[in-house]
Amino acid sequence: MQRSPISFPGPRQSAKTTLLKQLFPDYRYLSFLQRNDRQVILDEAQRVPDLFSYLQTRVDEDREPGRYVLSGSQNFLLSERISQSLAGRVGVARLLPLDFAELSAADLLPPTPPDAIVRGFYPELYQTDLPSSFFYPSYVSTYLERDVTPLVRSANMGDFRRLMALCAASVSQTLNYSTFAKRLQLSVPTVKTWLHYLEQSYVIFTVGPYFENFGKRLVKSPKLYFTDTGLAAYLLQLGDGAQVQASEGYGALFENLIVANLRKSRFHAGNQHPLYYYRDNHQLEVDLLEPTGSELILTEIKATTTYRDRLRTNLDKVAKLVGKPVRKRVIYGGDSQIIGDVEYLSWREGV
Repeated sequence: MQRSPISFPGPRQSAKTTLLKQLFPDYRYLSFLQRNDRQVILDEAQRVPDLFSYLQTRVDEDREPGRYVLSGSQNFLLSERISQSLAGRVGVARLLPLDFAELSAADLLPPTPPDAIVRGFYPELYQTDLPSSFFYPSYVSTYLERDVTPLVRSANMGDFRRLMALCAASVSQTLNYSTFAKRLQLSVPTVKTWLHYLEQSYVIFTVGPYFENFGKRLVKSPKLYFTDTGLAAYLLQLGDGAQVQASEGYGALFENLIVANLRKSRFHAGNQHPLYYYRDNHQLEVDLLEPTGSELILTEIKATTTYRDRLRTNLDKVAKLVGKPVRKRVIYGGDSQIIGDVEYLSWREGV
């Protein structure tokens, strides 16, 4: 058994504190207002840098497993503190916003993809039935004020907000730092640093290209996604499902919806193996590629509600190139069915 504290980072408002209190009902809850030495939950631990040196000493003296549970929404600072003082002594679990299965089990999953995109997946939205139009402005303000201010100078907050909006306009696209820097009139190092902050805070994530055995023919840049589509829709000023569906970026937002849900459901099941995509220099692309050991799962993601033969075209082409057994599937807005060797999965079931 691992004898160490447990770190429990995740994005703000993902219900980390609530879940920890349920998982550890015999633990005392602390937010740095009390002094205790065992079986305690330490909330927003990254805000007390000196705490980690203290914990290192205490853990080295007494290796009781799970003695402390650390929670924090600023993963950049939390990881930095852990790597400095608690490396090799901490187990890490991540809690992301709700996934489709969790909402479906409570009969709360929005009825259509556009509604799901704009609604978002943070627990408070469903616990209190709070309108998205109220939740996300507060979320952005809180995130900028509490999590980003220690990292980005206040004079640069306007540029940081513009970067977030540009990320929202670029979901499901390959990430090009130079293009971002040029559009924002910032240096490439600054863009890279700020994007790193966003990723470490679970606002965005990337999916890398799969290039095993393909040489130089493949695109090497990652694709950009938001952990929560409701935040992306808010930053794009899309106020309801009708506006989402009518927008030019609906297909990209639908892809983001599915990829984010796959990632969340995998994380929540303890599977942190990466997802990939395939694209070569002839623009042949498959949205997701998942190695499973015995085969590769190739997935196309399409917002259409209607089955068409051409939905499988790229799957067939890439399947001939990979040199391994493949499973082909399309996740789309229609009903689940199997046609030939392709699974067509409803967006609700695409996990």
